[in-house]
Amino acid sequence: MAKKVLLAGQQNAGKSTIFNMLTGARQHVANYPGVTVDKKSGYFSAHGDNFQVIDLPGTYSLTSFSLEERVARKALREENADAVLNVMDAANLERSLHLTLQLAELQLPMVVVLNMMDVAKAEGISIDTLKLSSALNLPVTDCIGRLSQGREAILAALPKKQVSRNILSYPEIEPEIRELEKRLQTHQNESWPNLRWISVRLLEGDKEVIEMLASTLNKQELGDVTEQAESLSESANQRIGQPVKDYIISQRHVKVRELVDTCVTTEGEEGKGYRHISDKIDKFVLNRFGAPIFLLATVFIIYQCSIVYGYELTNYWWPYLASMRELVAGILPDAGFLYDPYTRSLGLWVIDSANTLLNYIPIFLILFAMIAILEDSGYMARIAFVSDRVLSAFGLHGQSTLPLILAGVFAGGCAVPGVMATKGIPDNRARLATIMTVPFMNCLAKVPLYTLLLGVFFVEDKALMMFYISTFSIIAALLVAKLLTKTVLQRTETAPFVMELPRYHMPTLRSVLTRSVERTWIYVRKVGTIVLAVSTVIFVLLQFPGVPDHAKQGFEDQAQQAVSKFEGKIKTTSYAGKFDEKSLPALVNYYADYKRAKLNAKGREASKAVNEKFKLRNEDFFSVVVPTKGDKEARKVNKALRKLSSDRKKVRRKMNDARLEASLLGQAGKALEPVTKYAGFDWKINIALFSSFAARESSVATLGVLFQQDDDSNAKLEERMQGSTDFNSHGALAAVALILFFILYPPCLATVMMIKVQTGEYRWMLLSIFLPTVLGFAVATAVFSLGSFFAISAIGMMTWTYFIALGLLLVLGLRHWMLTRNKPEMIPVKNL
Repeated sequence: MAKKVLLAGQQNAGKSTIFNMLTGARQHVANYPGVTVDKKSGYFSAHGDNFQVIDLPGTYSLTSFSLEERVARKALREENADAVLNVMDAANLERSLHLTLQLAELQLPMVVVLNMMDVAKAEGISIDTLKLSSALNLPVTDCIGRLSQGREAILAALPKKQVSRNILSYPEIEPEIRELEKRLQTHQNESWPNLRWISVRLLEGDKEVIEMLASTLNKQELGDVTEQAESLSESANQRIGQPVKDYIISQRHVKVRELVDTCVTTEGEEGKGYRHISDKIDKFVLNRFGAPIFLLATVFIIYQCSIVYGYELTNYWWPYLASMRELVAGILPDAGFLYDPYTRSLGLWVIDSANTLLNYIPIFLILFAMIAILEDSGYMARIAFVSDRVLSAFGLHGQSTLPLILAGVFAGGCAVPGVMATKGIPDNRARLATIMTVPFMNCLAKVPLYTLLLGVFFVEDKALMMFYISTFSIIAALLVAKLLTKTVLQRTETAPFVMELPRYHMPTLRSVLTRSVERTWIYVRKVGTIVLAVSTVIFVLLQFPGVPDHAKQGFEDQAQQAVSKFEGKIKTTSYAGKFDEKSLPALVNYYADYKRAKLNAKGREASKAVNEKFKLRNEDFFSVVVPTKGDKEARKVNKALRKLSSDRKKVRRKMNDARLEASLLGQAGKALEPVTKYAGFDWKINIALFSSFAARESSVATLGVLFQQDDDSNAKLEERMQGSTDFNSHGALAAVALILFFILYPPCLATVMMIKVQTGEYRWMLLSIFLPTVLGFAVATAVFSLGSFFAISAIGMMTWTYFIALGLLLVLGLRHWMLTRNKPEMIPVKNL
């Protein structure tokens, strides 16, 4: 059985690099039960023993104020670890020692790891590890995690672990501590930490410790203990002239200063170290004028590399996914001439849904690599610092900037990576508000519908309308974030905004690649577990109850006519009567597969390989599908086969259209029309909106089918919609309503699944669907109804809506500024 090691330390102390150095590729990421905080674990072997190491959330203390602190402290109490590796920033020993002393109070087997020794040396800081080890009564080793130096020293120290002893004393409150210890001895429980630690926490009024005691004590016993603790704390407060909590912190600070004075010496000129380099860089990147420019440039590079270039890489990645689809299609039952087996239809639907999600992998690999670079370099904290002042006025967080940008502040982003990027936001309320508003951004899949509607109704005002659309989405996101934080998120847990600006570091390739692959795999694994169920539900809604019987007979007659024409054209050849009800569909499927394979073949050799493959598959069919020049009969059959394949496509398309109209979603579209007509939406628009829930691109594709005028029409969709009587006489105004609704529309299927993954709760997933639907429909209805009643032009209503929303945004922002202008301005804390 593997021995368990917990990795504890403050943020920016280099825990992740130590974790990667120890475990290599043997890593696993999940969530702690009941929360969305990462639980990262890995394995390594040393000295004949196997170890499991768990990387605890980075925390500055064990006060249980924030979610991360509570998770870390609970793990330290309950994981029953064989050892705790306390990772410390050697260049910031004074700050790191506060957590070390709190860990020591728990009296756990512990090894202290001084990381970033190269940074300490560059800054002229020298640490006497022997003195520190003696003072702490713990093994102390040093390392440089980012360079993978010091692994052997850590492994050698593990067997020497010893239980930490408390070196902190609180002279003024020792009587109260001993009195509480005596009371607790009468209720001693094996699951409790040491009684002194519990007594100190009770005097501080720690609610989580009280909850821990409540799980083992009855109501009367718990009441007696807490009542005594409150009484002792109050008497101590009066005696020492300050709150017990403040006194404990001050004593801890005294001990830290004593350790630093004893074990640390500082030499050399300050201008020669990392600290000076970081300060010089910050003079530019945090400058009042340079900061916004540098932030925009950084964001543009991230967006360009991950979304734009990453999307181009999908052109190379997609053929592999397409090959996987072909493999699955070959295993499933063959397609019929007119009807396909449901197992085939469902199987291909699921694989197509999965491929849609897996197609994002190149984007995510680049995105997460760049995020890792920002984190390791130290600039991620600067992004939060620069943008927090504006975003905090609307309930968001400085670290909300990156998710919103990735989702499409610039048209062309994607909400899925935007939602995933919210993982690093420490404030739970701001994180949830960001998750809920990320889908309002202009993702790449929304652009086709905007382009279509602008091309139909706003040819002369395209530039103005695109400006309105791109900026209205940002305004809407900020307003909705404010609404959420003042309503459903009002009681959601928050954390104080602690802004630390770590030193700049050069990221290592290993660390960047490890986290990039690790986070992408989390996406693939978690999303893949629920795509099957959701895809099946959408399939049922689009397929059942199926084509009406009266229409089905008509399609069957058309199919039979196409077959009869084919048979008539080949009756004078030796192939007459050769194809029956079983072999003819197989021939048509063979022909369709061959055309698709040839289309995907790149280069002459690949094309030749396709011919060889299909010739081996069925030589008789191949002679008809690829007839030789001298075989006139085969060429005649080939010509008839092409016509048959074309006729079959037309009939199947018509049948699919009829199935769509008669499907549960189609019926829902018609059922909602009496209500949606007030927003200018007819049943066809309703169906397009329903289908776009699966994928935003589906809206235009569905409209293309629904506004098909006839089989031979080659007119563009814009022209067909302009000439259609279905899109009523208020077309332009209805288009404005549709655009506004689409901006506020619920997230697509992939984003909804990611919201569930990131929040861990179905209620937030359901809220992400319900709130935008109600809000979007209310805005669309108001715009269409008021515009129709007062005979205001479409562009006029868009202008009115835009400036009303902008005015509300400015009022709320000004009100927040008035309420907070007298508060002290946030000052970044540097690693000094």
